[in-house]
Amino acid sequence: MLQEEEDLSLTIAHIVQKLKGSRLYSQLERQAWVSLQKPEIKLESLKEDIKEFFRITGWEKKLQNAVYSELTVFPLPRHPAAPPEHLKEPLVYMRKAQGSWEKRILKSLNSMCTELSIPLARKRPVVEQKELLNKWNEMGTDEPDLSLFRPVYAPKDFLEVLINLRNPNYENGDHLNLRTHLGLIQVPLKVKYISELKDYFIELSLNTGQLGIDDATQVPPELFENEHVRLGQKVLAEQDSAAAQQYVRQGSPTALRAELWALILNVSNQPEDLLYYEQLKSNVIQHDLLVDSLIYKDVKLTASNDDYYFVFEDYLYQVLLCFSRDTSVLGHFAYNSASPPKSYIRGKLGMEDYAVFYPPNGKSYTIASSIAPLCFLYHEPSKLYQIFREMYVRFFFRLHSISSHHSGIVSLCFLFETLLQTHLPQLFYHLREIGAQPLRISFKWMVRAFSGYLATDQLLLLWDRILGYNSLEILAVLAAAVFAFRAVNLMEVTSLAAAEAVLADLSTLKVMPLLQIFLFATVT
Repeated sequence: MLQEEEDLSLTIAHIVQKLKGSRLYSQLERQAWVSLQKPEIKLESLKEDIKEFFRITGWEKKLQNAVYSELTVFPLPRHPAAPPEHLKEPLVYMRKAQGSWEKRILKSLNSMCTELSIPLARKRPVVEQKELLNKWNEMGTDEPDLSLFRPVYAPKDFLEVLINLRNPNYENGDHLNLRTHLGLIQVPLKVKYISELKDYFIELSLNTGQLGIDDATQVPPELFENEHVRLGQKVLAEQDSAAAQQYVRQGSPTALRAELWALILNVSNQPEDLLYYEQLKSNVIQHDLLVDSLIYKDVKLTASNDDYYFVFEDYLYQVLLCFSRDTSVLGHFAYNSASPPKSYIRGKLGMEDYAVFYPPNGKSYTIASSIAPLCFLYHEPSKLYQIFREMYVRFFFRLHSISSHHSGIVSLCFLFETLLQTHLPQLFYHLREIGAQPLRISFKWMVRAFSGYLATDQLLLLWDRILGYNSLEILAVLAAAVFAFRAVNLMEVTSLAAAEAVLADLSTLKVMPLLQIFLFATVT
């Protein structure tokens, strides 16, 4: 009991400290002063009267949402005696592996810089600034020669690093959950059994109403949808982040999704946010970074040839270029196993006083696929930008860094292989025997959160559940469910290429029936 009280005190202290530096804190302070001018505020009951004023004016709800957001995003503080790196990643070998991976990425970036004789950053000439400003809303029409630029790394390179991860405390898989694990991931991580997944995703059960399911359960789909929309409107009227998060576990109605996600992510798009976005845009106009070319290439590869996303090419450039300059993103490195890469001012190599984070947001890889689906929901660049940034610092960064977190990519890979080996052993062994380890196929789906693979309406239904459960584990469950759905065809293939062909097109799949059947129609 004493430990629980100590943990609670630590959590409260942490949240208070975080909020003190926020814009909300200064707004609440200002509103408190405003309330003092009200005749109904009495000196003898000052505390209660101000609290009532906050409740009536809606500021109490905004404070609740901010506190909930902090609890959702930031890991609860460990004991004060624990070293700070434990908050980032408690396992030493994971931290070392992430450090080595970062050095490899930085080396790739620097060698590209040397080979092409291009500086990491330069100030744009005035003529170039004007030109970029004039074409800001039609950057997709540009066709720069990007043939010499290459991505900092490919997903298969990252997968190889994960496959080679080993815990030095265990030799030759000498650990309970590795002795029988025949997948590619060989580190002992605690992942949920299917019985635990059933409990965790209980709102997805077969007898619970879902958006994304056409056939009737207890209630006809149209009746459920009408009632669900009505409830969603009530949740939005209440402006309660926690209620919105619980609500989207059964799916968001299309017309309400944009507002519900913004409420869950605590994004309000105030005038200050618009101003901040304009400042980032100004930084893009003034300075050219090497990573800009990598962003251009990523967007071209992601959007130009995609039937769903090509219309959003301009938005993708705008958001990613601004994101690369956003130093507020550095805050997530407090709970990310990764560390932002540093560069040095020319002639000052190795001198820490002259070190700067490069790029300014600390992220040198590009993820256009994570923004593209959001373009269907948000058409104002500033709002789109804020939603994407929140999605990234809550979820997507975990798909690109090495950690033991339950939503980290290593755990997702291990969970996927465990589910497949346990519940479809015949299929798993068959694919393994023909040299078609399932993870080599599913990794690209998970690392992109299925963006670019599913039809957009299905992808948004999947992301509803990521937000609703505040977890990426559903990606591993869906990946296993896809293999289960195509099991009959996969049992007939005799090579990796043939297996990939069977799973090449996921655009016709329906996400919710797949998840429900795999989780709740599986015999345990």
